[in-house]
Amino acid sequence: MNEEREVKTDGDMKLYRIGELAKAAGVSERTIDYYTKLGLIKPEERSLKNYRLYNDETLNRLERINQMKQEKYSLEEIRQTLIKWNSVAGEEHVTDKLTSLEMHMQRLEREVNELQPLLGQLKPVQARKLLTGLLPQSAACIEALKYLLEHSSMM
Repeated sequence: MNEEREVKTDGDMKLYRIGELAKAAGVSERTIDYYTKLGLIKPEERSLKNYRLYNDETLNRLERINQMKQEKYSLEEIRQTLIKWNSVAGEEHVTDKLTSLEMHMQRLEREVNELQPLLGQLKPVQARKLLTGLLPQSAACIEALKYLLEHSSMM
């Protein structure tokens, strides 16, 4: 097999060299090197010519990292979160779902925290009118989020 090909296939698993991974993830090769040095990602193996080879899970991980960076997480916060997610489940599919759900919950938590001061300034009539316009499912989700936020310090 020629290692200069764009993507090496090892059984069913695709392996990418740094340039290919960077292009697929929409980041620079320098970013791949930096994330590797920080331990955010790691190569699956090395080629005969000593190229670092990364798998599809690394591509998924880079997407998670980019999402978290857009959410204004620091690289240390991202590293700690990735460590936590990896310890929760070894099953890729479960980890992906948990990652997505947790990121969504964190985004909602930030939005709720941004809204709290505004909601506190509303007059009771305004608040009631606002709440009656919500769907029952939305109101239930808001109550559940409120409960989770209030009790998250206990977890």
